Amino acid sequence: MKLFKKTDILIITVIIAAAMVIWLFYSNAVSGRPVRAEIYYWSDLVETVELVPGQQRTITVPQDEDVVLQLDTDGSIRFIRSDCPDKICVKTGRIHLAGQSAACLPNGVIVKIVPADGWKESDPDIVIGSRGK
Repeated sequence: MKLFKKTDILIITVIIAAAMVIWLFYSNAVSGRPVRAEIYYWSDLVETVELVPGQQRTITVPQDEDVVLQLDTDGSIRFIRSDCPDKICVKTGRIHLAGQSAACLPNGVIVKIVPADGWKESDPDIVIGSRGK
C-alpha cells in the first residue's frame, strides 16, 4: 500500500503554494510602514511604543511588574519575563509586523503591533480579506 498517491502530493503542493502566496502578499502589504506596539492590561491600553530600529529599552507593565517586555534594537518587541506558569508569552519571540500580537493571558497582558498611522480601508485583513466595505 502506497503512503501517498499522486493526487495527494498534488493537493499538498497546491495548499503549500497557496499559503506561501498569501503569506508573501500579507507581509509585503504591511512591511515598510512604521509601526507601534500597543500594550494592553485587561483590555485597557497601558502604553504605546514606537518600534523604530536603534532603540533598546525594557518596559514593565505598571499593573503587573512581573511582566517585562524588551524593545530590541532591530525594531521588534518581545516578552522577556513573566510569572505565568507556562511561559508561552516568553516563548513567542520577537514581533514587529503590523497585525502580529503576543499575549500573556494568565496576567492579562496583550501586545499588538499596529501601523503608526492607523489601519487604512485598503489594508489586508487576515480574517476576511480586506478592511474595505
